[in-house]
Amino acid sequence: MFAIKSPQTYHHQPGLLSRTGDLLAVHSADIAIITSPKAWGAVNPQLETSLKAAGIRWQVNFLTTECTDAAIETHLVSVREQNATLVLGIGGGRVLDCAKAVANLLTDVGLVTMPTVAATCAAWSPVSIIYNEHGGHVRSQPLSRMPLMLLVDTNVIAQNDVRYLKAGIVDALAKWYEFRPYKQKSDDSLALNLKVQAAQLAVEIFEQYGAQALQDNARHEVTPALMKVIDANIAVAGMANSMRDETPAPGVAHAIHNRFTHQPELHGWLHGEKVGFGLLVQSLMESHNGQPEPQLLALLRQYHAPLALPSLNGDRDTIITAIAREVKFSAENAARLPFSMAAENIEKALRATETHHYSQG
Repeated sequence: MFAIKSPQTYHHQPGLLSRTGDLLAVHSADIAIITSPKAWGAVNPQLETSLKAAGIRWQVNFLTTECTDAAIETHLVSVREQNATLVLGIGGGRVLDCAKAVANLLTDVGLVTMPTVAATCAAWSPVSIIYNEHGGHVRSQPLSRMPLMLLVDTNVIAQNDVRYLKAGIVDALAKWYEFRPYKQKSDDSLALNLKVQAAQLAVEIFEQYGAQALQDNARHEVTPALMKVIDANIAVAGMANSMRDETPAPGVAHAIHNRFTHQPELHGWLHGEKVGFGLLVQSLMESHNGQPEPQLLALLRQYHAPLALPSLNGDRDTIITAIAREVKFSAENAARLPFSMAAENIEKALRATETHHYSQG
């Protein structure tokens, strides 16, 4: 079995909001919008003007919590009551994951995603990440149906704090460092080889355009460099996640991230920032000389990923031991990696970050 689960169409251009109504009208005239107050403000008045011009009826449903099972159920009821034939998710990862999950529970209801930040590949990824009400990771929910369209307006993303773009770059970089180790023990998986190729393309884009894109985003300017990096964060990283076969290749840094989401002191970190610190830990777990890979460390510093844990509420040693023991990673998948996923190895790597001060350059 080999499958590619991806959106049918990817649209990316500055000013796309003005065309969105016409693009949506091909699929539906009754749309349920799932968004956040901040994201809704970021796309308007242009989006509402476009929807009205296209004769589309819509209702806005705000997600004000995490993407929880309860939130998904609440929005599912709203979409059903509206008799909408398409769900449009507008926002960041939690909003898009909620919209994807809701649409997947409704037969004959289409899905379109519109990211307002390039901080993850959630608009493309074939899973919805479900959290508890405190922001702790519960599970990754596979999707049976993917978006009809993924709509990216560069003008919207360029207005965001550059911190989101940095986090998205680190999250996309992670695909390369997470998928590559699996090839050491098994090089005959088509899905894995294609994942690694897509991930490598993202790394090459960041090497060539990353620094310029950060400068352009900081000035809120739409440029070719910024557009290429947005494509890498959303489409290329999303494609790397889209290819599946019988042999999964879960990311170690993302598994560490998932445990970090249960640590209240880290709730202020963005998804890509937690993943970035997870990459540092993974690199130390792989290391034969007790040091992280120099190229990775340079990239994490360039994109300002956190490289040390903050103050922790309680006994620090006890908490670090608990974090290491509570990283969830199946023994079957761990056996296909060229390094140990034992709690002792995770803990050793976490403690190395405590003593080496990698953030100091």
